[in-house]
Amino acid sequence: MSAKLKGNPATLLGFAALAVALLVVAPAVLSDFRLSLLGRFVCFAMVAVGIGLAWGRGGMLTLGQGVFFGLGAYVMAMHMKLDDAGPGGVPDFMLLYGSGEVPGWWEPFRSPVVTVLGIVLIPALVALLLGTAVFRRRVRGAYFAILSQALAAAFAILLVGQQAGIGGTNGLNGFRSFFGFDLYDPVNKRMLFYFAAGALLVMLLIAWQLYRSRYGELLVAVRDQEERVRFLGYDPAAVKTVAYVVAAVMAGIAGALFVPIVGIISPANVGVVPSIGFLIGVAIGGRTTLFGPALGAIAVAWAQTTFSESFPSFWTYFQGALFVFVVAFLPGGLASLGVLRRRRRARAPSRPDPVPAEQEATV
Repeated sequence: MSAKLKGNPATLLGFAALAVALLVVAPAVLSDFRLSLLGRFVCFAMVAVGIGLAWGRGGMLTLGQGVFFGLGAYVMAMHMKLDDAGPGGVPDFMLLYGSGEVPGWWEPFRSPVVTVLGIVLIPALVALLLGTAVFRRRVRGAYFAILSQALAAAFAILLVGQQAGIGGTNGLNGFRSFFGFDLYDPVNKRMLFYFAAGALLVMLLIAWQLYRSRYGELLVAVRDQEERVRFLGYDPAAVKTVAYVVAAVMAGIAGALFVPIVGIISPANVGVVPSIGFLIGVAIGGRTTLFGPALGAIAVAWAQTTFSESFPSFWTYFQGALFVFVVAFLPGGLASLGVLRRRRRARAPSRPDPVPAEQEATV
């Protein structure tokens, strides 16, 4: 796989096509509302890129990426609420539900620098601690999936109970600015979309480099033959943890950009259901491919927004049926259709050249 990526010009063409589509075509043809909606889908695609690395290449069925998405999102939301309140000010919801004072653990996030560091380091630290504890004990497969899903459920329940400290069920919303830029300005809204699109492209480049590196080959080896890798002297737990941490950081950055684009973050955006939704997009797009997870996440999010408006009760069943169909009949996702077509062409027997009419008559 590594050699194919290195010598395959289709990958570079894919990057170029996606960059043009996101940075040139979409802003030119979409309204401000539709562009903001696409920015939301792009945030989901960032999470999907990380899942593609952890699940598609590493074999870790991550059903709890909503936790890391939420950590990055809440860090950004806390900074934005403090920034809107002004120096020494108190966020509005704390005046209604809290004591009227800013908790001490909020204060560091008044600083933009601390906020940016927190968006990256907090999800990374949580993933590092969790991954080290779990993978050292050789927890994998369905057990790891259940554990990660339980973590997402516990995180959402914890947020719901923090009404005074972090908004509870209502979450954090009503933002007016983003690092000093007015969020009501359409120009700044477009700027946020460019930030999200650029971040997605950078993450895809990082994933591409990891896939074709020696580490990427080792990650696939751990997925397929973990005991053999351990016998050769490598530490599978460390290999898995690195992929898990990278996926967590990608999800945290996605959550941080999701907040100013959408304007709200709540427990409903970080629990079990959103985490499974991230996974469905990756599975449908093709978890072992480079572009499949991102494109699948965007397609599923677009379909959900489009069809749920007309068929609100039908969409959930359709989404589940589509996921079951892909897992049962297309384990490689929709991206595998092109691979299957190329294999069929390669296996097709070559037809002998037709004999010219003159030679046939001579014979």
